[in-house]
Amino acid sequence: MLVALIPMFDENMAVRAYSIFSQKDNFLLNPMLLGSGRNDGAARIEGLEVIQSMGIETLSDDKEVFVPITNISVFVDIESECDAPHERIVLLIDNTIPPVEMYVNRLQELKNKGYKLAIRKLNVSEFEAYRPILRLMDYVLLNNRRIAIEKAKIYFGKLYPGAKLCAGNIDSQETFEKLKATGGYELYEGSFYRVPITKGQTDVAPLKVNYIKLLNTVNNNNFELTEAADIISRDTALTISLLKMVNRMAVNSEITSIRHAAAMLGQRELKKWINTAVVNVLYADKPNEITRLSLLRAKFAENLAPFFELALKKDELFLMGLFSVLDVILEKPMEEALDIVHVVGEIRDALIYRKGKLAPVLEFVEQYETANWQEVSRLMILQNLGMDEVTEAYLSSLKWYRELMRTGKGD
Repeated sequence: MLVALIPMFDENMAVRAYSIFSQKDNFLLNPMLLGSGRNDGAARIEGLEVIQSMGIETLSDDKEVFVPITNISVFVDIESECDAPHERIVLLIDNTIPPVEMYVNRLQELKNKGYKLAIRKLNVSEFEAYRPILRLMDYVLLNNRRIAIEKAKIYFGKLYPGAKLCAGNIDSQETFEKLKATGGYELYEGSFYRVPITKGQTDVAPLKVNYIKLLNTVNNNNFELTEAADIISRDTALTISLLKMVNRMAVNSEITSIRHAAAMLGQRELKKWINTAVVNVLYADKPNEITRLSLLRAKFAENLAPFFELALKKDELFLMGLFSVLDVILEKPMEEALDIVHVVGEIRDALIYRKGKLAPVLEFVEQYETANWQEVSRLMILQNLGMDEVTEAYLSSLKWYRELMRTGKGD
């Protein structure tokens, strides 16, 4: 089973929820799943299985998680499948669940048990017929390209004041700003938060320049530990973070200096930690999801290395994922952004020209994170990737990220 988390933002670009999207098998290898086999295992709710196995905190910290259910799985004993707090789970239905008494009663029952409800893919022509179901909804997801929010917010405000409207398929910052200014939406979903920068219009902020200097130092071949340690020592937050990590690694050893701490960590691990820690600081004035996206891409790409026959390139793949949104962070075109941090070679070829040995991994990671399962399935066939190994690579990156946020430890 493939699974991906899609963020949902509020008007301040803070993540308020995640949607779990999954695919139980590779449709291109199992064409029956597009026909008579579509309902095989339909009573399972894959999203709940993921939550139960990993823990809801690993997936979303303290946020709600939208979990799609079908006209079959809606009747599953949901409480026995997942013991996460009911109020954290939003059961997401669509127009394949008809507005008839049997389904309305079941949805009411789930709502009475504390679960929240949401609906998507509802056409304007279906609004009236779906009144019995809409009155139970906590969220209504609307395609902003097809529905005028000015009319929708009047309609829902009068008939369903308890329902929060969510805008989907937002592909640009301009669209997001326009929808936000118009008002009416509580949540926003789409690729708008990670749209690449195409024009360099701003200078890099002074604080970022200091951290870029550190990145430049450690990403040079055979960099000096002492030089990196001296730069770290000028920043209190980085110094504290480094000492905490080294102290956990060497319980019985007394750290006498920043240089000593750097030496204990070693060149390879210090480089990896610095890249991760500094990126966190560089991204501080951007949506938190950008930091998460960068780190998940880095670890996911690293985890995929052996399956792409690139085990010896795992460090490069990690850095490629880490810097894959550098254009967004530095507000420069990718080529200029990579020039600033002195990234060259195969990583540069992949991020700018989409070519070279690393490029297929980048393409796969980007398709996977948007739950573009058809393209993911095609790429899995081309690269001879197994379902289980891909799923484990992604889920382990989620666990790694969670641990990273808890402890500041980057390995």
